[in-house]
Amino acid sequence: MAQASLYAMDAATTGSLLLSDNLNFWDDERQAPRPGDNSEPVYEPATGRVLCQLTPCGSDEVDAAVKSARGAYAKWSKMAGTERARVMLEAARIIRERREKISKLEVINNGKSITEALGDIDMAWQCMEYYAGLAATLAGQHIQLPGGAFAYTRREPLGVCAGIGAWNYPFQIAVVKSAPALACGNAMVFKPSPMTPVTAVILAEIYRDAGAPRGLFCVVQGGAETGTFLCQHPQVAKVSFTGSVPTGKKVMEVAARGVKQVTLELGGKSPLIIFKDCQLDNAVKGALMANFLTQGQVCCNGTRVFVQRDIMPQFLEKVVSRTKAITVGDPLLDQTRMGALISKPHLEKVLAFVKQAKEQGAEVLCGGEPLVPTDPKLKDGYFMSPCVLDKCRDDMTCVKEEIFGPVMSVLPFDTEEEVLRRANDTTFGLASGVFTRDISRAHRVAEKLEAGTCYINNYNISPVEVPFGGYKMSGFGRENGQVTIEYYSQLKTVVVEMGDVESLF
Repeated sequence: MAQASLYAMDAATTGSLLLSDNLNFWDDERQAPRPGDNSEPVYEPATGRVLCQLTPCGSDEVDAAVKSARGAYAKWSKMAGTERARVMLEAARIIRERREKISKLEVINNGKSITEALGDIDMAWQCMEYYAGLAATLAGQHIQLPGGAFAYTRREPLGVCAGIGAWNYPFQIAVVKSAPALACGNAMVFKPSPMTPVTAVILAEIYRDAGAPRGLFCVVQGGAETGTFLCQHPQVAKVSFTGSVPTGKKVMEVAARGVKQVTLELGGKSPLIIFKDCQLDNAVKGALMANFLTQGQVCCNGTRVFVQRDIMPQFLEKVVSRTKAITVGDPLLDQTRMGALISKPHLEKVLAFVKQAKEQGAEVLCGGEPLVPTDPKLKDGYFMSPCVLDKCRDDMTCVKEEIFGPVMSVLPFDTEEEVLRRANDTTFGLASGVFTRDISRAHRVAEKLEAGTCYINNYNISPVEVPFGGYKMSGFGRENGQVTIEYYSQLKTVVVEMGDVESLF
């Protein structure tokens, strides 16, 4: 049975919820934090209120969680794939059943609109179902050798995997990391972002309610120190991290000391290329989707919008008009399309990027300012108006660095060769996009863009069947898709001799 925080969602409204539930989870129950005075406030972005207190886990608690997961792994890894699939399908069913409540809690803790959050939770249960379907298909290969000898391969789990999540998709990331890990027979200890700690523990309860072995999915709370304890734990076999490039480098460094496998899904500064032969209304909608989802706090957002010079005036007129029409406000209202940024410091950082862009010569066509909604309970929330920047150049900070906020930088271009060179002139390589009605050009450009994903005539769609991950400093490894099974398993070769040994000695 889920804990009080989820039950409270029926009556919860923006600015009304206070949480006191324990946020750590291992041995199949919520665990009280260690005693001490090192707790930190967790805020509700839409109001600036303190939602709850978070006490980071120390090494002893991380060790307890890993040991709990290790005990579950001993049972789970021996189960048939079909048995694991039944548990995962039941977990997917429970997520569907509790969809509205999980979404509401996600909104209160994260600030995104309820419309987006419902879509995030739908993707989560779809992901769970997808990997449940793959759990029974894990298989090796038979290789015939001379003289009747043969070899075969076994795809085996890694053990206890560590997942470290980001604050922009708290529940969804916990599922995206745990579902393939569990399908392969692993257990997982998951550390959410300290800014969004409240829904990962809901997932832990769902796995328990679905019949998973005791301790299969554990949750430890905390920041960098807790993450270090988790990454360096000797019984953690693999680390999957989503977050910034600087933190990803630290995760990789710590994991390397134990020669642990690592998946890194890091930042981006993705190009969206709009050719003059595009369907303009679709290109405008694509640019909006590429910049303003989750208040612009999406790693794969196409924030460098390259528009062919011939259609620049028409594009800017349409995109500014639609940007001004975006409803910003209470994220729990159905009509809201943009909620609050994650924190006050982050809001100030994004606004500073806009200020710097103006100083460097960019023109603000709309937005880019603090916004105070008319509802008085939102007066201390972390809101800003979505921003479109014109007259941008490739050397500007707003074009080179990841802003992670609702800021679109628009740049003109003339030729395909020119825009490809400029689009690839970045240390990032997470995503990219192209809008054109020329099918040859579309595939030619997709081939030449240096990014892990290229969207053609759309942007920011994420089917669970499709692999997602980066090139260059945007990371390595993949999430989603069948290929992810390879990142949560290892291959063993078994060689069988059927005759006498031929010895040189």
